[in-house]
Amino acid sequence: MKCKRAFVALLAFGIPACAALFVISCSTLSRSVDVPLEIPGAHYVGNKACADCHADLVRKFHASPHARVHFENAAMVAETGCESCHGPGSKHIESGGGAQFIINPHDDPATCFQCHLEVRAEFNLPQHHPVVEGRMNCVQCHDPHGSINEKMLVESDPNLCLRCHAQVQGPNVPSGHIYIGNTDHTTYLQIGTCWTSGCHTAIHGSNVDPRLRY
Repeated sequence: MKCKRAFVALLAFGIPACAALFVISCSTLSRSVDVPLEIPGAHYVGNKACADCHADLVRKFHASPHARVHFENAAMVAETGCESCHGPGSKHIESGGGAQFIINPHDDPATCFQCHLEVRAEFNLPQHHPVVEGRMNCVQCHDPHGSINEKMLVESDPNLCLRCHAQVQGPNVPSGHIYIGNTDHTTYLQIGTCWTSGCHTAIHGSNVDPRLRY
């Protein structure tokens, strides 16, 4: 089923069927990703080189599902997890941490979309969170380095959504009630999170509903 959904997403993204089968054959394997990111003039240096400046991130990165992603032709087996998302790091290190020589998913979701093709297709739907427009980014909701929550979410409860979708407060709001927008969400939030309660299930995008309910 996972492969079927990814295949449909690839076709929606405009990739021919033969190419879609090839990409799926790579992306569903746990061993590696075969298409590396490129930074002109840079080469792979391995995770240990990243630890010199990013010790905290590297230390917890081993617990992340992303730590299993490697470019197997980098001649550093199981040591290129950081660079699988950030690109080869040699010029970044040589320049003393120059931001122009590293890929940052915080600024550009293209790195995330390289593997998460189905999500990329969902962001092409008419109603979606404004990620492709640059008004928000993937890491506002997901921690790519080692979240303990499902889907690597930075919050496991409605507080994640309430960071942007603020509660309405004021004299017209009944005591003990939670209004989001113009709707009383008090009982809804008792059922579960915004997405697990069965309300806003089309998290990334919907073809018909601006509130991402389906």
